Amino acid sequence: MAHSQFTSPRLTRRVFGTTLLAGAALSVLPRPAQALDLASARALIDKAIADVNKVINSGKAEAGMFRDFEAIFARYADVAAIARSALGPASRSASPGQMKAFTTAYQGYIGRKYGRRFREFIGGRIEVVDAKPLKSYFEVISVAHLQGEAPFDLRWHVSNKSGRDLFFNIIIEGVNMLASEREEVGAMLKKRGGDIDALIADLKSA
Repeated sequence: MAHSQFTSPRLTRRVFGTTLLAGAALSVLPRPAQALDLASARALIDKAIADVNKVINSGKAEAGMFRDFEAIFARYADVAAIARSALGPASRSASPGQMKAFTTAYQGYIGRKYGRRFREFIGGRIEVVDAKPLKSYFEVISVAHLQGEAPFDLRWHVSNKSGRDLFFNIIIEGVNMLASEREEVGAMLKKRGGDIDALIADLKSA
């Protein structure tokens, strides 16, 4: 089990922010949501957060939590768009088979990242407090309450660009996680000399 990286309220927020869900590039914005409305966007995140809270307080072993967080990501996030955008420019040269393999590996990778970070939330909770339209999508505002830490803000961006109501970004105290994830995956790919297959193989066990 990974050691805790939460050594202060600020560090807690930074670590949680940089590892929470993973994301699409800033330039990849959803098209106007035709059927999605404010109530639907909020309902989606209410359900996602209910599942998150259930897992972090389930008492499950680490491996079980990892599987549960991967399932939450697969259920509520626009995984295909997020993975494609996280891969960045390399996604344009990747074959369909590589993109499928990368998306699968990335989904598991994110599930494990969620699991490790959210273990620090045991005994805490996340709750939705507001929602509003923002540009061509909706922003759902939630607050994370950790034991012994000051509450902090999480904002979920929701669209139906994929044909389903899904979230594609999270903002934490003004920090956009789309850019953070793309930077991290880009660095991983660069370290492997641009070899997408090597990145995929490493993500499976990362």
